[in-house]
Amino acid sequence: MCKTVRALMRGLVCRMRTVRGARRDAGMVTSEYAMGIVAAVAFAVVLYKVVTSGQVSEELQAIVKRALDARM
Repeated sequence: MCKTVRALMRGLVCRMRTVRGARRDAGMVTSEYAMGIVAAVAFAVVLYKVVTSGQVSEELQAIVKRALDARM
């Protein structure tokens, strides 16, 4: 039983060293951030276009007007 545990621990230590030493995906984080920023900007542009469109703008103005005219 003790030999089995030692062998498992040795294998685990070897795997940990391999994981620490492996830097194959070092540039991947930067590209993921770049894709996230591009997606966020695209979403912001679409949202801006929707909010500034005529119909949505009129609806928002109506909502604000009703809120300002509300009596307590």
